[in-house]
Amino acid sequence: MLGFASDLGIDLGTANVLIYQKGRGIVLREPSVVAVHKHTRELRAAGEEARQMLGRTPTTIVAMQPIRDGVIADYTVTEQMLREFIHKVVGKRFLFRPRIIVCVPSGVTSVERRAVLDATRAAGAKEVYPIEEPMAAAIGAGLNIGDPEGHMVVDIGGGTTDIAVVSLGGIVKSDSVRIGGIKFDEAINRHIKREYNMMIGERTAEIIKMEIGSAFPLEEELACEVKGRDMVNGMPKDVMITSPEIREALAEPLQHIVDRTRSVLEQTPPELASDIVSHGICLTGGGALIRGLDQLIQHETGIPVFIAEDPLSCVAIGAGKALSHIDLLAQTHFAYAGLEA
Repeated sequence: MLGFASDLGIDLGTANVLIYQKGRGIVLREPSVVAVHKHTRELRAAGEEARQMLGRTPTTIVAMQPIRDGVIADYTVTEQMLREFIHKVVGKRFLFRPRIIVCVPSGVTSVERRAVLDATRAAGAKEVYPIEEPMAAAIGAGLNIGDPEGHMVVDIGGGTTDIAVVSLGGIVKSDSVRIGGIKFDEAINRHIKREYNMMIGERTAEIIKMEIGSAFPLEEELACEVKGRDMVNGMPKDVMITSPEIREALAEPLQHIVDRTRSVLEQTPPELASDIVSHGICLTGGGALIRGLDQLIQHETGIPVFIAEDPLSCVAIGAGKALSHIDLLAQTHFAYAGLEA
């Protein structure tokens, strides 16, 4: 049976893909993971099903993340993954191909941006338009970006952190650093290996980050048991890890984000900087959920910091809201004024 495809907004993230369908809201939220045949590159699974296979596949199947540091690392596999997700939303047979707004990090090159657009078009889109992630995050967080006032957003995703000052519907100053949730997991992994001579998997590192990770001292410090493999004798091993240890492990990548945030603030015109002091800095993305990160940035910058209502979904929601202005965007190559409505 044929179905009707409506316009889509896609947050093509390093860790997760979110799809917003016009009139329905967010209709898909899946990990950016695929399982493919090692030799034929045929897609075997995508999303959560593929994520469950990480570290558990036979030699003929490879479970992988085709997007790294916010950009496409494997074009063919990314196209297959996108096609699978789009089909989940609109069905495999539809009368009209959807128009799609896809989010890209603010610091990507023109080649990397073109790869995202081409992969989205090849996956089944009729027309594709890019929107920069910090702008989509600002729209999704409900900031009044069309006003003649400055707003600052720090979007901490799985592969990149995008920092931007927006005003009058445009980006005034921005920066992008290829540090995000995956780099946090790697820092935790290195700490466990260095301090305990123990190997842990990617998912274990992520669980540690979510359970006891913090960026600022906690009123009540946390601890959790971690299981892995002893690097000396190869046998299973378990240790108790505390939140101060993980805070120390995360200090370096988090400081990079703080330094870049301060750098953008230093380059912001004085009038807009005073607005940011009044409005505060908005944190979005999964990284915003690290305990005390808002306190750390506030302590380092002296500016109030608040976390968006739904930080994980802000970018996708912003792309979805932009769908209402897709005809205007097609004509103006994305004039953002008024998209917060």
